[in-house]
Amino acid sequence: MADFTVGDDDHFRFDGRPVRLLSGALHYFRVHEAQWDHRLSMLRAMGLNCVETYVPWNLHEPRPGRFRDVGALGRFLDAARRAGLRAIVRPGPYICAEWENGGLPVWVTGRYGRRVRTRDAGYLEAVRRWFAELLPQVVERQADRGGPVIMVQAENEYGSYGTDQDYLRQVAAMLVEYGVSVPLFTSDGPEDHMLTGGSVPGLLATANFGSGAREAFRVLRSHQDKGPLMCMEFWCGWFEHWGAPAVVRDPARAAEALREILECGASVNIYMAHGGTNFGGWAGANRAGPLQDQELQPTVTSYDYDAPVDEYGRPTEKFWLFREVLAGYAEGPLPELPPEPAGLAEPLRAELTGWAPLRDVLEALGDEEQPESGVPPTFEELGVDRGLVRYRLCVPGPRRPYALGVSGLRDRAVVYVDGVRRGVLSEEDGTLDEPVAGPAEVELWVESLGRVNYGPRLGEAKGITGGVLHERQFLHGVRARALRLDAFEDAAAVAGVPFVPLDGSGRGGLYRGSFELADAAGTGHAGLELSGWTRGFVWVNGFCLGRYWSAGPQHTLYVPGPVLREGRNEVWVLEVEAAGAPYAELGPGLPSRSAADTPRGVS
Repeated sequence: MADFTVGDDDHFRFDGRPVRLLSGALHYFRVHEAQWDHRLSMLRAMGLNCVETYVPWNLHEPRPGRFRDVGALGRFLDAARRAGLRAIVRPGPYICAEWENGGLPVWVTGRYGRRVRTRDAGYLEAVRRWFAELLPQVVERQADRGGPVIMVQAENEYGSYGTDQDYLRQVAAMLVEYGVSVPLFTSDGPEDHMLTGGSVPGLLATANFGSGAREAFRVLRSHQDKGPLMCMEFWCGWFEHWGAPAVVRDPARAAEALREILECGASVNIYMAHGGTNFGGWAGANRAGPLQDQELQPTVTSYDYDAPVDEYGRPTEKFWLFREVLAGYAEGPLPELPPEPAGLAEPLRAELTGWAPLRDVLEALGDEEQPESGVPPTFEELGVDRGLVRYRLCVPGPRRPYALGVSGLRDRAVVYVDGVRRGVLSEEDGTLDEPVAGPAEVELWVESLGRVNYGPRLGEAKGITGGVLHERQFLHGVRARALRLDAFEDAAAVAGVPFVPLDGSGRGGLYRGSFELADAAGTGHAGLELSGWTRGFVWVNGFCLGRYWSAGPQHTLYVPGPVLREGRNEVWVLEVEAAGAPYAELGPGLPSRSAADTPRGVS
């Protein structure tokens, strides 16, 4: 048993002894469970004594009352204890994290809309039911019960969103009600309005920033005149968006910023120490502009974050520089690094031999088609988080050709007219290039590219949120049918898809192939690439690696070694737009990133 406290003398204390928290963020849900021990050992070897993780509500309660593997958090905390690390838990309910919908389930934002993250009674009752299910995983592993958990966060960066102090107090009270006895804290940007909106009297306030520690802590001190200083998110890198340049941060500058935090006498949580991967299509999105009123910026599958431990579990230059800084604050010699995971011994090619058009995949794996409605139902109204929705409707006739377009499209639609592909529409470009005459049958295959995870557009609806127009006339009588990514978790159902030999057309659909592997046990990871393919998802042995997209900057998907097996390995590729070469290439993976890899950096 241990007593961890937040002192009034600028120190955290363990059984009365002053202690500095040297923490690193590692999200259990972004790392294959079989690799947790290795990644946690890498944090210890870098000089850290603590690990921090968020908890994504939507991953664990995808539908009301249907909980899925909530125990994963507990198993991760047990792994942290085995590694000799203390733990900080940030259960939300909102987490941001560049995660789909900021971690809020689609059924919650669909039901409560702009009332989420407020004192609304219905929303808070949903939070209460979630906390009742989740928090036993935390409570039984608290430091005062002999476990690793030393602090728990109430909400997350609320000062960047709102000012509802009643809501924040109720969230904090719920955490205590369900047994959290370790110190609670909040985290916000080091700006007056953020700290005013996000802090809770009686809870430790911490700050999030990437540089300028002295000024950031000066602002924090103006709001909290005593207690330990902590940077809860030291942004040592950054995330990336599809269609935008890659992002890195100079390792030496990042190390100096870390040194400045520690020279201030503060504790730190390195965000991210190891980023991992947005498996399963769970990547979120952002919107540009001060009011987030500009184009959608979907986040890529990789969450490498230019972190000191890269996506493949390897130390980078930043790792060694951070280790040098942290060694000066360690209580003893730093442990040696664990063995580095081995990449694929030699390149392999998965030949794709079977194919099924999207219509047949929908018939085999899709939901039941909804009854005809006057307007297109949104993804939220259909209860769909990740995947596609096919909308079908008719252009009546006879009538002359007019422009066919979509209002309120989120995010991207492949359009077929009388079975012939006519174009791809987006939120910014929502009208087909060529006019359409009537009568005609129209299909729109719409995909959500990730829900906004930060700011005032949190919880916005996906799919067709307005309507389909011919000239200026709305077209009614819409039939919608969903193809959820979750449907591909049923290998037997996928085996029932009516695959046929490839016809060379390169059309959208589900492609199937395989490759042989002699030594799966000795392979820690691989990288998978699709030459000439446009946009979709990849599975290896039923494990969803995430989204690929020719828009870049990411072109290689990370394959965790534990999903590989000796002998035959199966690959599925769900292509939404246009397929490329009839194979997937697998190799040892990407080299560790450095500042020379891209012209754009973060200061």
